[in-house]
Amino acid sequence: MSVGGPRFGLVVSKAVGPAVIRHRVARRLRHICAGLVEALPSETDIVLRALPGAATAESRELDKQVRSGLARLGLLDPAAPVPSGSARA
Repeated sequence: MSVGGPRFGLVVSKAVGPAVIRHRVARRLRHICAGLVEALPSETDIVLRALPGAATAESRELDKQVRSGLARLGLLDPAAPVPSGSARA
């Protein structure tokens, strides 16, 4: 049964930082994932685990790392351009 697109799960543990920081990281990752929905197969399930460095990383770096991981898995074309405005600095 397909529900219309890839599904993303986020794991942002206490190791990333206090609640405010964890929620900020989760919001940034959700924004990045929203920009990837059209580029991924609809039956794909992806779980992202944020490491402590995500707390201080810029959104552009998080976006680059997510895209790099998906490209290594063969789910995303590594040469695909990053849409403008998909990740803020």
